[in-house]
Amino acid sequence: MDDNPPENRKLPFRAPSARVTAALAAAMLAIGVAVGAAIGPAPTPSQADATLPLLIASLARGEANRAAAAAAAASAATTASAASTETTSTRRRHKRRHKRASAEEASSAATAPETETTTPTSTTPAATTPQSLPKTSTLPPVAHVWLIELSGTSFASALAQPAAAPYIDTEAIAAGTLLSGWSALDGGAFANETALAASAPPQLLDTIVQPPCAEGAAGASCATEAGALTAADEFLKTTVPTIASSADFRESGLIVVTFASVAQATATGLPAGAATATLTSTPPAGVLLISPFTAVGARSSAKFNPTSPKQSLEKLLRR
Repeated sequence: MDDNPPENRKLPFRAPSARVTAALAAAMLAIGVAVGAAIGPAPTPSQADATLPLLIASLARGEANRAAAAAAAASAATTASAASTETTSTRRRHKRRHKRASAEEASSAATAPETETTTPTSTTPAATTPQSLPKTSTLPPVAHVWLIELSGTSFASALAQPAAAPYIDTEAIAAGTLLSGWSALDGGAFANETALAASAPPQLLDTIVQPPCAEGAAGASCATEAGALTAADEFLKTTVPTIASSADFRESGLIVVTFASVAQATATGLPAGAATATLTSTPPAGVLLISPFTAVGARSSAKFNPTSPKQSLEKLLRR
């Protein structure tokens, strides 16, 4: 129970502020001036009387400025304290989160089963470069070549005298491709290159030479140009059908026909029973190609390229 009554309790004392003090001083001064004016005539103004109000006003402004500065300092201190408190709180939250994450990672690492890491083996096939691909040949499978050398001058002479060479004019040329600008040497080279370019062995080249005209009176009939063409026409009429009927020709065959200078051995100084067949480059004797891989009834102006005979083969032979 409180022994002192309320009226006897001592209240805490608070000093008045600077504004209140200045206001009280100004009020007391004003009261004093009023009282003095009422009592008697005002004394002669002095310099102190003129400057006193200004001094009081200056004191009041100084107190107000100091109060404002103190309030601003207190506000800044409060803001800084709040910012510091917020920063400290943020740092504490970050630390707690970091500790919680570390603890979770440690717990996961301790409870997770050990797994074996394997690198998957790629099943994608290696890219095939164009160089590794097999080159497809455009040449037909010609493996057996027959080179027929007729006794005479050229296909141009045979075409100019159809009555002397009816088979050449109507049947042989119609069955194959005629190269009228080729020489007999071109025909021989083409036959050799075709056989060598065959993809499958054995590569065969058969050279068939028309027998020369008989000597003496027996060979008088083929001594003339017309007689020589007739003898060549009859020989070709017998030879070509025989070759064309074979399985080798139908599967991989080529007949190359040209003209040569065929002579008896006695005319060339060779041993008895021998004969010669000379292939020349001029004038062009012409070459006839008969094969399942050549155009039928065609006449070509293609030239034989001795430096790259494969180009000639690709142009004239088809698969």
